[in-house]
Amino acid sequence: MPRILAIDYGAKRTGLAVTDPLGIIANPLDFIPTHQLEGFLKSYFDHEEVIKVVIGMPRNTDGSDTNATPLVRAFINRFKKVFPGMELILHDERFTSKMALDAMILGGMKKKDRRNKGNVDKVSAAIILQSYLASIQ
Repeated sequence: MPRILAIDYGAKRTGLAVTDPLGIIANPLDFIPTHQLEGFLKSYFDHEEVIKVVIGMPRNTDGSDTNATPLVRAFINRFKKVFPGMELILHDERFTSKMALDAMILGGMKKKDRRNKGNVDKVSAAIILQSYLASIQ
């Protein structure tokens, strides 16, 4: 069955999450250096059936753009050119990094593993995806 992929885009690292085959549960997939993202996505889309991509859109608490918003918008423009047939959804990512860190602590992840920012990025992507899934049900 087709999956939904979520992207927590960052300047250095990008976190990825994907739904289970039934499209019900969001699971952290991986984190990769951002400069390798396009190649990773091409390969992933060749091997997995993905029906849409959810991208976390950075916003301040008042809804205004953050310093990262232009970077994400540039990625979105590039994504649309490289993957023109892929449905793209923008989803609010406010507080996901904090929620990811809290979830990692509650889940018993060791401090050493929590210091790895890539782990925070992929858990953040899973939170973005789970939030999106909840919003459509």
